[in-house]
Amino acid sequence: MADPLDVLAIMAHPDDAELLCGGALARSADHGERVGILDLTAGEAGTHGSAERRSREAEAAASVLGVAVRRNAGLTDAGLRNDAETRRTVIELVRELRPRVVVTHWSEGRHPDHRIAAELAFDACFLSGLTNYDAKGKPHRPFKMVRAMAYREGVSPSFVIDVTEHMDRKIRALECYASQFEGKTGMGEVYAGGKRPFYDQVRTWCAAYGSLIRVGYGEPFQTRETVEAGTLGSLPVSSF
Repeated sequence: MADPLDVLAIMAHPDDAELLCGGALARSADHGERVGILDLTAGEAGTHGSAERRSREAEAAASVLGVAVRRNAGLTDAGLRNDAETRRTVIELVRELRPRVVVTHWSEGRHPDHRIAAELAFDACFLSGLTNYDAKGKPHRPFKMVRAMAYREGVSPSFVIDVTEHMDRKIRALECYASQFEGKTGMGEVYAGGKRPFYDQVRTWCAAYGSLIRVGYGEPFQTRETVEAGTLGSLPVSSF
């Protein structure tokens, strides 16, 4: 049995993890954390590319980020459901990979699969810990569920990860998805930026999040629960 994962990104489509939290995943990998990505679908219903090409692109992007494991749940693109069958599929993968922290979509999104993936990931991670739940594998419930909230407007993050040193890696990983992003100004949750190229648009958003914690680039996340701070004397981010 493989070692458990420290971090697992459960996302609807190949390229979602790179867009939403690619810098943070690369940072975790560089800090010795065992990182994985679970794509729920192959993106086969997308306007551009094909399932086969996107699979090759996903493997190339995973190599750039340095993740240890990338898996695909084989669920239906543009028809993702949060039902007993799909939950069982995800539960069995969670039990196999045994992540400590799971990162998934924000609860709202332009693509219906993104909204459903957020619910599916949460429900599957909870049910995965039930001893008598009818699914393969030993019970395992992740310690933490985190929502990646990049490109959201009017919502404050619980915390921001400094990805300044990993921003170029994030962009290189995104560039692996030429079928999706080459020549674009917007795609997915990244709305078109007029004449601004897609990758510049991503950098601009990450620069805005980085400014919140006084660094070059950042990626924002939110948790349902309040996050603990160590001591008043060690609180980060200058107020002045």
